[in-house]
Formats: sequence, structure tokens, C-alpha cells
Amino acid sequence: MLFFVALFIVALGLIQLIAAFHSYALNLSELNSLRKQESSLIAQKQELENDIDRWNDDAYVTAQARERLGYVFPGETPIRVDHPEAVTGHKETDDGAMADGESTLPWYSELAYSLRQADDPRQDALNTTTTETTPTENH
Repeated sequence: MLFFVALFIVALGLIQLIAAFHSYALNLSELNSLRKQESSLIAQKQELENDIDRWNDDAYVTAQARERLGYVFPGETPIRVDHPEAVTGHKETDDGAMADGESTLPWYSELAYSLRQADDPRQDALNTTTTETTPTENH
């Protein structure tokens, strides 16, 4: 009988030990994930501080106003090319243009460009001379 009591006490101790190791492993895993999260937040904080430093620079603010808003200094003549591929003949991939063929312009600019292209009589004349007429079957 003493053997069974000792065996029961040892089994109970092992269960407590396993539960403690399991809790330790879970806590260690949570600690590692929190450390990764902390490092990503530190990197994000550094990036945001760099953004603040950039925006505190007058030259950067001037460049962003010119690029994003199209601002010019008095006496300058603003020129903006909405679709450089219409001028150069090929689509440029640098300066933020997407390589997969999608445009980076807003939808309303694309709509205005499409309407201008559709209303262009030279484009209509080109389309009628280059398309072939094929007979269609009537069912």
C-alpha cells in the first residue's frame, strides 16, 4: 500500500512538473512574439521620426508641393504630361509606374484621357484604315 501512495505522489509531482514546463514554453513563445512585435514597432517609430525630420526640411516640403500638388514658383510655366507614353511611344517603368501595365493615375484622369482619345478625329481615321472588315455570320 505504501508503494501505491509513493507512486501516486510521484505521478502527481510529474503532472505538476509537466504543467510548469508547458506554462514555461507558452510564456517563452509569447515573449518571443512580443520581442518581434517590439522590434517592428521600433522600426516603424524610426521610420515615422525620419518622416517628421523630412517634413521639417523646407526643401523637402517644396519638392513635395511641386511633385504632388503641381505648385510652381512665380514666373515659372507649369507643364504637366499626363501620359508620357503618348509622347515617347513607350511606357516608362521608373518614377512609381507599375510594371504590370496598370496605370498609377487616378480613375478620373484615366477617364478624361480616354474621352480625349475617343473624341480625337485623327484616332478615328487611324482605326478605320487599319481595321480589317470580316464577314459575320447571322444566326
